[in-house]
Amino acid sequence: MAQKKILIVAGEPSGDLHASNLVKDMKALDPDLKFFGLGGKMSKDAGVDTIFDISKLALVGLVEVWKNIFTVGKVYKSLLDKVDAEKPDLAILVDYPGFNLRLAKELKKRSIPVVYYISPQVWAWGRDRVNIIKRCVTRIVVFFKFEEELYKTYSIDAEFAGHPLLDTVKVSRSKDETLKAYGLDKDKVTIALLPGSRSLEINTLLPIMVSSAKLINERLKDTQFIVAKYSGLPMDMYKKIISSSGLDIKIAESDAYNVVGAADFAIVTSGTATLETAIIGTPLVIVYKANLLTYMVYKFVATIPFLGIVNIIANKEIAPEMLQYDATPENISAAVVSRLSDPGKLKEMKEGLAGVKSSLGAPGARLRAAKAVLSVIR
Repeated sequence: MAQKKILIVAGEPSGDLHASNLVKDMKALDPDLKFFGLGGKMSKDAGVDTIFDISKLALVGLVEVWKNIFTVGKVYKSLLDKVDAEKPDLAILVDYPGFNLRLAKELKKRSIPVVYYISPQVWAWGRDRVNIIKRCVTRIVVFFKFEEELYKTYSIDAEFAGHPLLDTVKVSRSKDETLKAYGLDKDKVTIALLPGSRSLEINTLLPIMVSSAKLINERLKDTQFIVAKYSGLPMDMYKKIISSSGLDIKIAESDAYNVVGAADFAIVTSGTATLETAIIGTPLVIVYKANLLTYMVYKFVATIPFLGIVNIIANKEIAPEMLQYDATPENISAAVVSRLSDPGKLKEMKEGLAGVKSSLGAPGARLRAAKAVLSVIR
């Protein structure tokens, strides 16, 4: 049998993680598969022949995309040239809908079957994207049961594999071991700060989180703070922001799961990290602030009342959301202090997070997803 060539496209860090794991599992099922496309270090390490460093494509918001429109355009053209040269047997598009749905149209013209992995958030905004998916995507493999039900109402071949984070989010040390590793006091209340994985998020949200930490420290006795640092960003970026706080805020490199597992509470940037925090079971507040134009467009097109995926899954507010103008140190600190001061509120939040975790399906989602993708070319 001839070697199967597969295009895989991931345009941001969370997509790179899921793409790399999917590649590993598909290769375990069929070692002769050859992958090429867009991805980051994780995809490259998994064996993908990457043609561009996606760290330059991990853009958030309309303004940031427009500033880099020529780079994105060049990458898009280069990718299509590579597709025409390689003639892949299958394309796997991972999240990143602004880029990938446009690409799906071109792949359809070339009669290349397309599997979409990680659904665009059509249930929140962009319902018109469903029509593109119906026309251009052969199968969509989704993380949430409600997504499968939604797509099937449009007669789209959708398969709920469960969420792969159930297999990857693991706390590998005890709370006391993690606290000791970072010089933290086991008798103090530990609050984790998760400011995101992009430079723009760190520069925008970490100063707000640090200011919130100062207010929390003034209002609650015996609190301590630790930042979960994203490995792909420079340490100096974090230290510069933290140094002005006057607090002894620790920094953990590439150890987010253990940090969250050891924390009594977390302040988390909206995104994948909120779901990871929910799986671990740590109470949290969700924070986000975007470019004003981006936020205005989001508010105009959004069809649901929540941004945090934890609340979207639960269809109610489990974790407070502090967004845009509400994302102030005063509001964030008040939300954290009120919950840490009320055992009943903490218990209710933990029960809600457990319900979210149980809705994500059973472990083994990664392998189920790999089989669902492979069946398209088999």
